[in-house]
Amino acid sequence: MRKELAGEKNNRIKFRATFVRFGKKVNFKGFSEETVLLKNIIDIATATLVADHLWFSYTKGFEGIALKESVELEFEARVKEYTKGYVNRALTINNRKQDYKLSHPTKIIQVPYT
Repeated sequence: MRKELAGEKNNRIKFRATFVRFGKKVNFKGFSEETVLLKNIIDIATATLVADHLWFSYTKGFEGIALKESVELEFEARVKEYTKGYVNRALTINNRKQDYKLSHPTKIIQVPYT
């Protein structure tokens, strides 16, 4: 579903999304890090759905907002390409492929209810 982002590679774009929940991941140093799950990510300029969900690190931009389930957010983020998949050379498994993500979210605001 993220193929819509391919044409916007390395551009900073404004998006709207819905907060779902918090999560946790282990960072590269082995420590636990809090994350944020957003769903229904929409490109505001074109009003198109670009991803059904995305995970972000719980950064200072998110800390300033009282995040509860179903809160609508607007933010800017850069479109980046990354490699996903699994490789096991011993079993000759290689299902890696390129996909697109949003990184470095900034100017995060809560959308007022209308």
